[in-house]
Amino acid sequence: MFARGGLDARATGPHRLHLIGTAATPLGGDHIDLVVEVEAGAHLQVRAVAATIALPARGCLSSSSRWVLDVADGGCLDFDPAPMVVAGGAEHSSLTVVGLGAGARLRLRERTQLGRSGENGGAFTGELVADADARPLLRHTVSLGCGAVTDDVLDAPRAMVSELVYPDTRPAQFEGLRSARLPLAGGGSLTTWMGARLEHRPDTV
Repeated sequence: MFARGGLDARATGPHRLHLIGTAATPLGGDHIDLVVEVEAGAHLQVRAVAATIALPARGCLSSSSRWVLDVADGGCLDFDPAPMVVAGGAEHSSLTVVGLGAGARLRLRERTQLGRSGENGGAFTGELVADADARPLLRHTVSLGCGAVTDDVLDAPRAMVSELVYPDTRPAQFEGLRSARLPLAGGGSLTTWMGARLEHRPDTV
């Protein structure tokens, strides 16, 4: 494990580590770059001790992050950090890049909330690019907040939960207009939930 800047990692079990914030980050102008590599046949569970809060800085509202998750042949990664909270007045963009080898397994859950208690601002764009066994698996982009296509007079979601599971053979499932699990052509599934506030949700959506 190697860390530099506002995030560190601590081994908390034989196959588990937790992300720990060592400074207020990301502030406007900050960029977070995190790489997780799971070797062939290895199993890893990643969690976080607290939510990450994106804050505006004087003269710069926007911050960004890039998460690279590489799982080698036969490896297994369960990546479920705490939510990203984008404070009022802040803008954050996130790119998650996933590479899965032959026979690899993945559960990736990302949670986002716009605004802290009493706030209604903030903007977020998240992009997910996933390949499995050297073939494209998923290209997915979601935006929340002012200017997003989901932000209109009929509905203005401020929270999102996204979960990518691979492999997964479960059929499509819909819960009203808020949640949908969709099978992927290359195998696996993507579940997306959107609403006003994040709720307590179990480890699997």
